[in-house]
Amino acid sequence: MTKPFVVPVFIPHAGCPHRCVFCNQHNTTGREAQTPTAAAVKAAIEEFLAYRRDDRRPTEIAFYGGNLLGLPREQVQLLLATAAHFVRRGRAHGIRFSTRPDTIDPQRLGWLAPFPVSTVELGVQSMNDTVLAAADRGHTAADTVRAVTLLHASPYRLGVQMMVGLPADTPATARATARQLVSLAPDFARIYPTLVLRGSRLARQHFHGRYTPLKLDEAVTLTASLFQIFARHHIPVIRMGLQATSHLTSGDRIVAGPFHPAFGELVQSAVWLDAMDRHLEREALQGTEIRIDAPSRYLSQIKGAHDANILALINRHQLTGITVRGDDALAPDQVTINGVICTKL
Repeated sequence: MTKPFVVPVFIPHAGCPHRCVFCNQHNTTGREAQTPTAAAVKAAIEEFLAYRRDDRRPTEIAFYGGNLLGLPREQVQLLLATAAHFVRRGRAHGIRFSTRPDTIDPQRLGWLAPFPVSTVELGVQSMNDTVLAAADRGHTAADTVRAVTLLHASPYRLGVQMMVGLPADTPATARATARQLVSLAPDFARIYPTLVLRGSRLARQHFHGRYTPLKLDEAVTLTASLFQIFARHHIPVIRMGLQATSHLTSGDRIVAGPFHPAFGELVQSAVWLDAMDRHLEREALQGTEIRIDAPSRYLSQIKGAHDANILALINRHQLTGITVRGDDALAPDQVTINGVICTKL
């Protein structure tokens, strides 16, 4: 899947029937809850298009931060018409947006028909009804199944978003969610660890001792296992962790939770460690120094932050040392250990 150049247009809380316990879109986006005017949308798109450097990449205008199909029809179509202007002039290739599963129905999908929508992302968050209720999502897993069924009959690429570490969530329920989402055959997925944002209801629960977020290492390990579930079924995971914008990371907007500016990199490193660990368990290499050859662009993931993976492998398998070299003849999902291929998954 070619990674598109995404032009984000934020509609914080717009179309949301209420606020979920974890949500504070002002702290995430830096924008107050509102539906932007057509002029503001046009200006935002123009601003971001100025950053595009590679015209060969597909460009999608994306509405994020709200629940697009929860808006009245007139507002939905005004926003889409404004974005469609850029598509029809050849300055973008399509429109994408995120919405709640319970706003997907035949009538609302009909609203989209006149416009060049290419991708619809569903904020699923969990496929466990107990977790959804604890997060005050206001929809059920059955709503997600119905939405996916309708979208598979439509001409749109389908993305799903899930969260880990929600109230009442466990590693077992998170992995069950991933397996259920795989069975729904989305085109791609995103995985977000739950953060405690100032001003959210989750922040109050945390303050009163009623919610404890995942630790960073717990979130990385769990997300790595979810990534493997999706990847083994050839479903790309296009983002793991919230984007580290200057607004999100400044001040004290994140009260608690497993935030790291390179969360996705940490997860990929954990996946590589798991693969190399399993490979070395099958070999009798204790007391020897080994050589790992890997594609140059993935050396940092394979070695881990501050060589953490290298140190872990040495300690776990009683090695005397590890030499790591770049070899760009290898496939992106392969390394060799003493010349024997080890695949990432």
